[in-house]
Amino acid sequence: MRQVKLVKKVSGLLKQLNQREFLHHFGPKKYTFLQHIVALMIKEIGQFSFRRISYFMDLLGFRTPTYSALCKSRKRIPVILWQRMLLLTAGLSSGKIAIDGSGFSKRNASFHYMKRVGMKVPTHGYNKVSMAFDIETKRIHRIRVRVKPRHDVMDVKFLLKDLYVKELYADRGYDADWIFEICYWREIEPQIKTKEWSKKGFFRKVLSEKFDEGKYNKRGLVECGFSCVKRKYGGNVLAKKCWGIKCELYLKAIIYNLGLSS
Repeated sequence: MRQVKLVKKVSGLLKQLNQREFLHHFGPKKYTFLQHIVALMIKEIGQFSFRRISYFMDLLGFRTPTYSALCKSRKRIPVILWQRMLLLTAGLSSGKIAIDGSGFSKRNASFHYMKRVGMKVPTHGYNKVSMAFDIETKRIHRIRVRVKPRHDVMDVKFLLKDLYVKELYADRGYDADWIFEICYWREIEPQIKTKEWSKKGFFRKVLSEKFDEGKYNKRGLVECGFSCVKRKYGGNVLAKKCWGIKCELYLKAIIYNLGLSS
């Protein structure tokens, strides 16, 4: 039943996006775009490899592309399509948005294995993901994927672009005067904890007076969102190329939103 519900949800998303039935214009029309998307989503849910998901779907009696066709289709799907699908699954914004960043590991080796073989524990080898999370609806509105670690503030403009925000929740890592300036001109109430030594900046000084410790405590819900995604769909990525990493992480966020819808 869950499998059928997933197919219906993805089919509805593709219709809203006015997406064509087949991924390619030319060549044999053997598998629909829907079949490709559903197989890629189930791959992320079960954390399968391409060979295993193709074999697994065949065992269940579903027609699915071969593992090589799935790999090539993931490469051809543009990132803008994943972004539009994520926005559709998020729905309308409540205006209470929390932003934060987290890392997804590039390798899946256990610490016991790394200790046994004498491997150094990786400290900087992870993919950085910044998220705009609605603390009322518990849905992910936007994510920004970077293959290498970057500072949190670099993705603020992308996360807030064309997004309805009434209250913005963020930790000390986002304490920058230009972020307070964006909030000032867009009439956003920033619940951002400022650093003790940061006193400069006109916009920071004006808007920091509206800081409410009680409201700020809700910021931790974005951490819960990251934790939920990692526990359900894995805290690592299997892809090695940039386009594959972005595809996997966007799929994790889209599947998380779909799981909240009835």
